[in-house]
Amino acid sequence: MIFHHIGSYLLLLRSVLKRPEKGKIYWKETMHAMNEIGLGSLGLIVIISTFIGAVMTMQIAFQLVSDLIPNSIIGSINRDSNILELGPTISALVLMGSVGSSISSQIGSMRVTEQIDALEIMGINAPGYLILPKILAGITMVPVLVTIAIFCSIVGGLIGGALSGAVTPSDYIMGIQEGFNGFTVTVALVKALVFGFIITSISAYRGFTVSGGALEVGQASTKAVVIGCITILAADYLITALML
Repeated sequence: MIFHHIGSYLLLLRSVLKRPEKGKIYWKETMHAMNEIGLGSLGLIVIISTFIGAVMTMQIAFQLVSDLIPNSIIGSINRDSNILELGPTISALVLMGSVGSSISSQIGSMRVTEQIDALEIMGINAPGYLILPKILAGITMVPVLVTIAIFCSIVGGLIGGALSGAVTPSDYIMGIQEGFNGFTVTVALVKALVFGFIITSISAYRGFTVSGGALEVGQASTKAVVIGCITILAADYLITALML
């Protein structure tokens, strides 16, 4: 059964990547999808990332109780943890739950109401028209959201450390400046790019292949989130193993 879905997924991607009929229409749809994915998820990403950064700072300070370890190391650990793992992965899982379920339900509703059949009858490449703009928006906006998430988590760590007294602002800022490796940002952006493709393509596939009625659309949306989250975690492991 799993190989059937993998084959159907790859065949759908091949249809998606066909040459578009009219570039202007695709551009308009891509801008609309970028607005939904980017601006629609910005507030949620900022809030979650800020609190994660604050909590991480307090937990790191709780574990590092030795007088031989400088307090500035708290900032370094929080910085690297958020850049390499928490920023990209937590953001992707959150987006899979919000954006992924929305994409799946939108396309699934079009399928069960026969709107996709109408597009195909008119000679329009339905997979390309409906899915390609969302994939382009995903691989463009998810890295942007991940970058914002990393910044907010680091700032949240500064605020949380200062309010709780776990670390002084000067020690925290010194820590995030010491020993910075720019390659970690490259790893985070590669993860964000892959996660953006996974979020949009898997959600669109589950919605595009749904059959039945409203109940099946809801089930497809749930399955899309579950499968997407598992795929994101597996991709996270593979990228980490290959690049670090």
